[in-house]
Amino acid sequence: MKLTIRDVAKMAGVSPGTVSKVINKTGSISPKTIKKVMDVVEQTGYQPSFSAKALATKKSNLIGLIYAGEVHVEFSHPFFNEVVNAFKNAIGKLGYDILVFSNNKFSKDKEDYIARCKHFQLEGCVIVAGEHLEEAVAELDNSNIPCVGVDIKLSGPRSSYVSTDNDKVSAQVVEYLYLNSIKEVAFIGGPQDSIISNIRKQAFTHYMNQFGMLMKEEWIQYGNYFEDSGYQAMNRILDCSHYPKVVYAASDMMALGALKALKERKMQVPEDIMLVGCDDIEACRYSDPPLATVKQDKEKMGKLAAYLLHDLINKNAEPCFILVDPKLVIRDSCYITNDISVSTGG
Repeated sequence: MKLTIRDVAKMAGVSPGTVSKVINKTGSISPKTIKKVMDVVEQTGYQPSFSAKALATKKSNLIGLIYAGEVHVEFSHPFFNEVVNAFKNAIGKLGYDILVFSNNKFSKDKEDYIARCKHFQLEGCVIVAGEHLEEAVAELDNSNIPCVGVDIKLSGPRSSYVSTDNDKVSAQVVEYLYLNSIKEVAFIGGPQDSIISNIRKQAFTHYMNQFGMLMKEEWIQYGNYFEDSGYQAMNRILDCSHYPKVVYAASDMMALGALKALKERKMQVPEDIMLVGCDDIEACRYSDPPLATVKQDKEKMGKLAAYLLHDLINKNAEPCFILVDPKLVIRDSCYITNDISVSTGG
């Protein structure tokens, strides 16, 4: 049977708090008491859990990771996977471990993130992704538990969030095409009720109108951010009587699906139709042709989320939101001879 801190305390004839102070080298404890406790620890091979440290410091140094939304994003999602990896590395250097919320049976009646945080003595939470957020996320946001959202707008008393500047994502695409005299552009968005997709679509529409560029209603199609939906949306565009010069998709996965549809129709990219995605996932570099895209700085977003959460936990900063600038990366799928303004990528 695994020993607990109370077992060690009983064997040493001291309190659990004293054992915790000895193990974590805190407080003022006499050499005689330290020796008694350490003798028991050595004889029994006791290994303290994080709760032993928590007894002494009242800090668990544990962060909750929540993949939010009624439709959860998986670990394999290429964009959020990179953001979370950057967050993990940065928060680890700040002295925290991560607990991923995965137990679907933790709460009997409904999801309760606040109860989980209290149960595991969490310092705070990072909330990733999600559309149609469940009520439990709003409750957590409005609590006194420090939270940072990634691509989720939070507004609670101890909440911050970080997101790409999605208006600039579309602005950079449209401006680049306009400066290179390309004015017929189609758009493949995510779900029609997606907050992020709608920001990109509204900005796309705004800048297309501002520059007097040609939009057709049938060239505005929707998917679900994943490859198959981009494939289907591209086919609907290709069924139109007139083709656009460029198709801009609100995610790289949908753009890759669109590329597949174009190839099946024996159409050349970029000669017949050019293609631009969004996110700059790893696969963009290895598609045929390599996919032009708008890079979201996933490394920066993950690190910012970590530092914002650390500051909220330690009350070093007020809640805030940060928009990270995107960067247009032109590759062969949207290569324009003698282009005017371009940031090339590998």
